[in-house]
Amino acid sequence: MVQTVAGRERLLCEQCHYVHYQNPVPGVGVVIELDGGVVLIKRGGHVQSGRWALPSGYIEADESVEEAAVREAREETGLEIELIDLLGVYSFPEGPPASGIIVFYRARPAGGALRAGDDAQDARVFLPDDLPPMPFRTHREALDRWLVLQKPSAAAARSRGKDYLIRQAEASDCDAVLDLLRLVDANQGLSPAEWQAAQQRFQERQTISVFVAETSSAPPQVIGFVSMSLVQTLTGGRGWIDDMAVGPDFRGEGVGASLLEAALRHANRLNLTHLYVNVERGSAAARAFYQASGFQESSISYLRIR
Repeated sequence: MVQTVAGRERLLCEQCHYVHYQNPVPGVGVVIELDGGVVLIKRGGHVQSGRWALPSGYIEADESVEEAAVREAREETGLEIELIDLLGVYSFPEGPPASGIIVFYRARPAGGALRAGDDAQDARVFLPDDLPPMPFRTHREALDRWLVLQKPSAAAARSRGKDYLIRQAEASDCDAVLDLLRLVDANQGLSPAEWQAAQQRFQERQTISVFVAETSSAPPQVIGFVSMSLVQTLTGGRGWIDDMAVGPDFRGEGVGASLLEAALRHANRLNLTHLYVNVERGSAAARAFYQASGFQESSISYLRIR
């Protein structure tokens, strides 16, 4: 029978009162660094067959997460690996095929030879600038973080010779981003509860990517930010920019253009097709900036990426 338990409808046995909890399935993945790039496998099986992805799989009941990572790498790539550090933990409640949690590690080869194994059709090293589109959001997010860690010169490069750099936001940037968010005219009427919700969304950032502009002088100061929400549709992915701000003392120095460029590069890596902007939230100067950057002239402006 179905009964409400702990706020959710769950399957319950009337005789023994066993409650069936549908908990996420744990998985593990590895970003194996080799020859300046990362090892990807072409998937076999029934889920996203023929698409490139990181070596990954489910954790067996009798092994640790670390043991599962080493085993999956061996089975799918032929490589014996050494784990370097934890890259990130990601949830995929949307599947496929079931809700799960996946733990990604950075790793380096410690033996073996690169070859496709298990249900993989191929195994190959891809350089950071030549990564193929990948079907799984968690794999894309893990690789995005790896790119930031491995290529700070590209992910946090100085922008056009100016004294600032662009990087992905960290949890410690929350207060600075919220202060900049208060500069947007459309946010002046937000209630304390709405500001609290904005803070929580920044900390969680399940489907939101935030980039900040930071001065390169000590101590560094966050002087601008842009946030991009990821929207999946039946025909592809879209990006949505609703929040972007630059500090008054740093406007006119190309900070906004550099932030927008970072968002576009990120959208390309995620294989998105369009980037949308709600220009009605911005000032006349902001609307002119977006139009000068190539966005269409309308209340909901967009830029076609591919």
